[in-house]
Amino acid sequence: MKKIVMLVLLLLTVLQAESLGVNEKLGEYVPLDLTFIDEDGKSKTLKEYMGGKPTIISLNYYRCGGICGPQLADMSKLFSRLDLSENTDYKVLTISFAQDETPPLAKAKRDMYHKAIGRPYVQDAWRFLLSENNSSAIIADKVGFTYKKTVTKAGVVDWIHASTLIIISPEGKITRYLNGIEQLPFDVKMAVLESAEGRVGPTIAKTLLYCFSYDPKGKTYIFAWEKVAATVILTITIIFFIWLLKAGRRDQEEYEKEHQNKRRDIDE
Repeated sequence: MKKIVMLVLLLLTVLQAESLGVNEKLGEYVPLDLTFIDEDGKSKTLKEYMGGKPTIISLNYYRCGGICGPQLADMSKLFSRLDLSENTDYKVLTISFAQDETPPLAKAKRDMYHKAIGRPYVQDAWRFLLSENNSSAIIADKVGFTYKKTVTKAGVVDWIHASTLIIISPEGKITRYLNGIEQLPFDVKMAVLESAEGRVGPTIAKTLLYCFSYDPKGKTYIFAWEKVAATVILTITIIFFIWLLKAGRRDQEEYEKEHQNKRRDIDE
């Protein structure tokens, strides 16, 4: 019984550690009546921001010191090479899930990453939005995107989260996930064109990269240790479970053998 309790506790620990990331909900719908605040401080519905176009959504936060910067920089590079017309063929929404961020910060990020595209880019095609009435948390839940708030020893508030692009059809259907930082223009183009028709496609790239909380004093990224710990715990759990099965089978075989020997002695 003690071994079983230990196994259950280990499994619960692993499940908690592995709960962050993306739980894909392909084919499901997001509520288009959610409202968000844009870079100018104006409130509009998700449907209005999408403008009836297939929409690429990234969930980030603007003070992120981890993987958000590389992801958004790669998006700028992607849009400079994408063989589609922004604002005509597709829209892009980067949504902050940090409740304390402001329109000026969102605007600064928009200007920086629009400039990084390196060509004239329709401003309304890629918006940087903020939560209103908990809308960021709601849409994150609807697309299966999980994140966790952390506070470093230095008192810095950060968020652990995955790096992924989520493609939404004009009707709000989740049609594709493209995980990781670097995306191929062809993959994104196909995802957008299929989404325009409401077609659900397979996930591109299964490896998720996570946003780490940076501790300026320790100069470490917190989530790296959690992922390593989760992997180690999972491995130990599997080995322990296999050992339990083998030990139980061995004990059963020894018991049956001993029982047969006793019956043989009685018969003799």
